[in-house]
Amino acid sequence: MDLDRVAGMNKITFFSAQPYDKTFFNKHNCEFGFDLEFFETQLNKHTVNLIQSSNIICVFVNDIVDELVIKQLSEKGVRIIALRCAGFNNVNLEAAKRYGIQVCRVPAYSPEAVAEHAMAMILTLNRKTHKAYNRVREQNFSLNGLLGFDLNGKTIGIIGTGNIGKAFSKTGKGFGCKILAYDITINPEMEKEGVVFTDLDTVFKESDIISLHCPLNEKTKHIINKNSLAQMKNSVMIINTSRGGLIETASVIEALKEGKVGYLGIDVYEQEEKLFFRDLSEDIIKDDAIQRLMSFPNVLVTAHQAFFTNEALTQIALVTYCNIKELLVKKDIENKLALLV
Repeated sequence: MDLDRVAGMNKITFFSAQPYDKTFFNKHNCEFGFDLEFFETQLNKHTVNLIQSSNIICVFVNDIVDELVIKQLSEKGVRIIALRCAGFNNVNLEAAKRYGIQVCRVPAYSPEAVAEHAMAMILTLNRKTHKAYNRVREQNFSLNGLLGFDLNGKTIGIIGTGNIGKAFSKTGKGFGCKILAYDITINPEMEKEGVVFTDLDTVFKESDIISLHCPLNEKTKHIINKNSLAQMKNSVMIINTSRGGLIETASVIEALKEGKVGYLGIDVYEQEEKLFFRDLSEDIIKDDAIQRLMSFPNVLVTAHQAFFTNEALTQIALVTYCNIKELLVKKDIENKLALLV
């Protein structure tokens, strides 16, 4: 079956589509020829009816693809759910199997993009460059309150050593840090590079900085909680560029108040689907937890932008299109990590 002919016969409906999604997917569609439809709204049980004559949908991290939505998708003739991201905790895979819908994802698009953003958050929190920038613009050249510490010689604990965790370990070693790592499988290549794999308790107890790079599942949900925080060093720095649900927000707020957590950098947030990727500058934000977090001077929040580089968005578009084409033609994907159902 001719691939170009197959693409032209199929329509992809995008949800949670931002202007940059349209730019990159339109740019690279010239190589594929799909019929594209974009909706800025999130996919959920109330918006699924927007789909008209599409057999493919493309969703992002905060779209809700639960059993009820999947049933409705099946009734509308959707045969493929394409995630333009690596995480898939928002999709009920068992329901997709029952309704005969295939699910694919982008397992790796630019691990360096996320790893570099995690390091940028560390440097910003440590050296307070965001505060220095604002001070100087107001002609305040004082250094009081901007004291940082040398990264060289510090211990960074990495939880999750997939592609992003591996890339982040190289970045950390480049700053002269000792790297501890925890994962359910040990990466021999990383061990050869000097990364010390150990148990989770040791990572908590010995790390000056803890960076989260693991997926969100039943075992990792709230991996940062009251008990794990109690094991950590005083004034520990915690960085999360993975999934918001890895951190129990109420516990970390208490730890910030007590000084147990000295620095917190989050690019993800447990309730981010109500906030991130939107301009709420004229709105009253009713989420008390995020408001409390942003009130701390030692907390840095970015709105899920770690992936946001030209290279990453290019890869996301190309891999998503290639996944869909392979499923349409062969009902399978050569890269098994990309095929979820």
